[in-house]
Amino acid sequence: MQNTINYLKNLSKPKKVFVVAVTDFIVAFLAWFSMLTSSPDLKFFIISTSSISGEFVNAGSISVFLVAYLIMFIYLLSSGFYRSRIGSYESKLTLLRSLIGSLLFGAVYSFGLFFIDGQKDLPVTIYLFISLGCFIILYGILNVIRDLASYLLYTKSTSPKSKNVLIYGAGAAGLQLLNTIKDDKNINLVGLFDDSKNIKGSDIAGYRVYGKKSHLRDLKSKYPNLIVYLAIPSISSRLRHEIITKLEKFKIAVRTIPGLHELVSDDQKLAEIQDLSLEDILPRPCTASEEINYSKKNIMITGAGGSIGSELVRQIIKGSPLKIILFEISEYNLYKIQSEALKLSKSRINIIGILGDVKSTSRVREVVERHQIDIIYHAAAYKHVPIVEYKENIFEGIMNNVFGTKSICLAASQTGVQKVILVSTDKAVRPTNVMGATKRMAEMVAQSFNKAFPDTNFCMVRFGNVLNSSGSVIPLFTKQIQEGGPVTITHKDVTRFFMTIPEAANLVMQAGELSSGGEVFILNMGDQVKIYDLAERLIHLSGRSIATEPSNEGIQIKEVGLRPGEKLFEELLISGDEDLTKNQKILISKESFPNKEELDSALENLLLAATNHDISKAIKIFENTVEGYEIETESDNDL
Repeated sequence: MQNTINYLKNLSKPKKVFVVAVTDFIVAFLAWFSMLTSSPDLKFFIISTSSISGEFVNAGSISVFLVAYLIMFIYLLSSGFYRSRIGSYESKLTLLRSLIGSLLFGAVYSFGLFFIDGQKDLPVTIYLFISLGCFIILYGILNVIRDLASYLLYTKSTSPKSKNVLIYGAGAAGLQLLNTIKDDKNINLVGLFDDSKNIKGSDIAGYRVYGKKSHLRDLKSKYPNLIVYLAIPSISSRLRHEIITKLEKFKIAVRTIPGLHELVSDDQKLAEIQDLSLEDILPRPCTASEEINYSKKNIMITGAGGSIGSELVRQIIKGSPLKIILFEISEYNLYKIQSEALKLSKSRINIIGILGDVKSTSRVREVVERHQIDIIYHAAAYKHVPIVEYKENIFEGIMNNVFGTKSICLAASQTGVQKVILVSTDKAVRPTNVMGATKRMAEMVAQSFNKAFPDTNFCMVRFGNVLNSSGSVIPLFTKQIQEGGPVTITHKDVTRFFMTIPEAANLVMQAGELSSGGEVFILNMGDQVKIYDLAERLIHLSGRSIATEPSNEGIQIKEVGLRPGEKLFEELLISGDEDLTKNQKILISKESFPNKEELDSALENLLLAATNHDISKAIKIFENTVEGYEIETESDNDL
């Protein structure tokens, strides 16, 4: 039997069509012939509607059957009915074709009785009755054959290694996902979950729809490696957070399908199962993006291939500027973002990728002048604390972050740029590392230029960590969990501000619109998040437990100690008070900075120290210039 099934499954498509078509005819003919043998001269007994008596009516000859079946077969063949895969027979279009074909058979059969067999004296109701009977019989035959074939040929056998999957959401997306994965041998679909009163407790395509929290607990107990596919693409951020938090309590692994905006834009396919987008693990929902109108503006983004720079590009495209200059030192990063930007803009915007180094004032000025730049978003920076802190990289960090910013500001002030927005960091506040000190120096450079050149608006936007950026700890945690652990954190009490890349980039743009010059904008990132709690949540949402000891089952969270220059917590405000703006996510800090003579002298000495690779002198300049700068003894030794 199994050999026959395997033989049929391996037939070519034309041969499968032939087998199915012949089977349909044989079964239909046998059904018709059985009535011939069970009734004299193949007659149906029709009860009279006016009395208890009745009469035998000749139900037709084989010629009538063959003509009706041939016409039905021609329709089914031309409509594509026989091209349909047996395993996917439940599709509405295939069922509709079988319905129409069966109705066609019934109608032609009745006409055959009249024109071929010459039964012209029958009441109209008799013709209708015979048509309806033939339709029901043929429709049943077509469907029963395919249901039987589907059961025999396409019954899925799962292995012990199959993933146990529960689809969360029994709406349109959930049902499409069900049809996509139900035949996957690597997936054991245990059912669907939906707490809607109209759906829960029902069965869909043979799968139960669960709807209670206790069901989740029971399923997790029955299937320890249970994975939930979250199939509600149109859900709000708030409700999405509630669902994920509920699943986290049961330590159920969660995957998701692309969001509605991705499906609509055809960037993703419904069946592309992904890990949770990292904003899903934030303890707060993200703010909605606000488009900025850049019509008739020429925009330049430095560091355009970086995490923030590339997201700025994506969102600025929506504002329809005349031109976007992608200024980037990495050829590969420039290629990636330029290719993506050209696709997103659909040739509506002039997008130009330019290789260049922000430290070269002449190169920056040449580009800004040639392309008549109106607004510069300066996102180019070295930002990885351990890398910049290493003694052989310190001066590259100083030159890029401090003097690269000076080059941008100088070129902008000399060429009539309307606005420069510097992307800064919370590590610039009372820094304990060189990277943070360089970013605070960069802020002071921009503040100084704003005062000296009133025709150009210089402002700064300061915020903390962004999820999934090149410097974020989250991708590291995800990778460590996939490898079985341990998840490494520097200290159990370390806390950080977190924000998603799209949210941060959009707020940078909004802050730039609010600026009148010289402001240090601070993004309201909510409460700081404990890195340990974040690691715990990621482990739970991967469906794993936390091991309290290395020998225990589960993922261990291991402390490895603070790195040089790393703080337990971050700050966003150096001194003074925060002023509100019309956007509750954006605050303003009016912060003091050295006068022009003092800053120029500090910059001159810093450049000399960098040129001579004099670490001690550079550190001394930071101590004298950057408010709150402290470097620990250990870091001094490392330097």
